[in-house]
Amino acid sequence: MEKIMHISLPIGKNNVLIANDVPEIMGRTNENENRSKIAVSTESREEADKVYNELSAGGAIEGSIGDSPRGSYGGMFRDKYGIEWIVEFDQNDNGPV
Repeated sequence: MEKIMHISLPIGKNNVLIANDVPEIMGRTNENENRSKIAVSTESREEADKVYNELSAGGAIEGSIGDSPRGSYGGMFRDKYGIEWIVEFDQNDNGPV
């Protein structure tokens, strides 16, 4: 079996491309569960709103943008091409680990 369990590829200062495969032993999956995700960390709430609103147009909202229980601000959606995006602003974030 040549699958990727999880990979995170830093893109720029605060952005990460996240990808994974779902092995067959985990049961039936659909195409949406086996896609890459793009995580964008913005420098302000206003930038997060702009990125979220513009890229989600014509797509499907999976998590409305707003404050999270852990103190960040963000949301998730699939764009009109089916790519999943995570947009987040965290004033306490020092960038990807």
